[in-house]
Amino acid sequence: MSDGTLDLFAGRARAHSGEPSSAADAGAGPSEGLRASGLPAPRVWTVRQVNRAVRLQLEQGLPQLWVAGEVTNFRRQRSGHCYFTLKDDVAQLRCVMFRREAARLPTDPREGMMVKVFGGFTLYEARGVYQLVAAKLEAESEGGMWKLAFDRLKRRLDAEGLTDAARKRGLPPFPGTVGIVTSPTGAAVRDVIAVTRRRAPWVRLLVRGTRVQGREAGEEIAAAISTLASRDVDVIVVARGGGTMEDLWGFNEEAVARAVASSPVPVVSGVGHETDVTICDLVADLRAATPSAAAEAVVPDRRAVVRILDNLGTRLGKGLAGQARSRRWRLDQARDLLHRRGRRRVETCRDRLVRERSLLAGIMRERIARHRARLTRGAAAMEALSPMSTLARGYAVPLDGRGRLLRKTADFPPALDFGLRVVDGEVACTVAGAAGAGPAATPGRAGRRRRAGRAHHAG
Repeated sequence: MSDGTLDLFAGRARAHSGEPSSAADAGAGPSEGLRASGLPAPRVWTVRQVNRAVRLQLEQGLPQLWVAGEVTNFRRQRSGHCYFTLKDDVAQLRCVMFRREAARLPTDPREGMMVKVFGGFTLYEARGVYQLVAAKLEAESEGGMWKLAFDRLKRRLDAEGLTDAARKRGLPPFPGTVGIVTSPTGAAVRDVIAVTRRRAPWVRLLVRGTRVQGREAGEEIAAAISTLASRDVDVIVVARGGGTMEDLWGFNEEAVARAVASSPVPVVSGVGHETDVTICDLVADLRAATPSAAAEAVVPDRRAVVRILDNLGTRLGKGLAGQARSRRWRLDQARDLLHRRGRRRVETCRDRLVRERSLLAGIMRERIARHRARLTRGAAAMEALSPMSTLARGYAVPLDGRGRLLRKTADFPPALDFGLRVVDGEVACTVAGAAGAGPAATPGRAGRRRRAGRAHHAG
């Protein structure tokens, strides 16, 4: 080949091929080049010695360089190492990328992708196969592997609906506590704090410091979002200053997108500058151009708050006045209704009282009439059975001095003083005549006085 480096390598390869140019060379021992490399120069080389010599020449004789070609048979092993082949129209080159470098790839190249690989050459002694040890792998397309990984993840998240505008949540108008995910020592956190203190000094800030660049950045950012989401915060701000796509790659990782999408509170992404777009921006509820813009979007301006409070005070006063008028009208209506109902109730009760009093009077009159009739009948019966009625018909009743009734002639011995009860009094009498001849009663001296007194008593 005409390339100077490759010509030099070819010359060295011939010098160390182990094929003597003459019998003298064969017996002369190792060449100066082998002595310089510290390799033994045996008369007959083993396969291992040849492969080792070639490996050293490849590693030491060729500088690291970029090689462009088409990727085929890309495999990522469990060990983390990646194996693939670069090819063009006429040749192929085996390549290996070890775990440390492979971990930096944002995604695996797809079959047939045009890439460029930077690295050095070596030889796998066990098989005698030379290969390119890749330190970097970039896609030939615009944006390289980072853009490829970005587009792959974006398509998957789009298919799941995580970037849809319909799922974006509104921000709370007056947050009490704001969570911040950013580097604790970067300019972004200072900008967010300064804007918040200027616009809304009453807002509480919870800063969760993380790495914002490097291999571990994505996992730390996702964990910080989940931690703040479990705290009593109203909104979360994810912030970082500008940088290259590789610098901002932690915000393009799937773990960050999942953490933002699953957050129970709104998330605002303020990563990079206006031209920087990350996966975090697409999934977040609001994308801000810078960390300062994110803070301005999250917290209200105190002057706007004062205007809002003044407006609310005016509206509240009008609302209270309207409520008072409405309540007063309802009270008047209720009072009138109560008065009308009370009046109707009083009238109803009065009518009922009149009816019941009339009914009660009729019942009482009827009862009195029944009792009067009964009493009249009883009085008549008593009158009919009364001794006075008998006396009124002309009969008289003889009574001895102690008021006992004298019934037989034997009860009237001679000279017996007794009283004769008549209708209008009592007549004092004395029995005259012999026994058995029948009494002959004559009024005594006191007859008139006793008659008058008894008559008065009987009456």
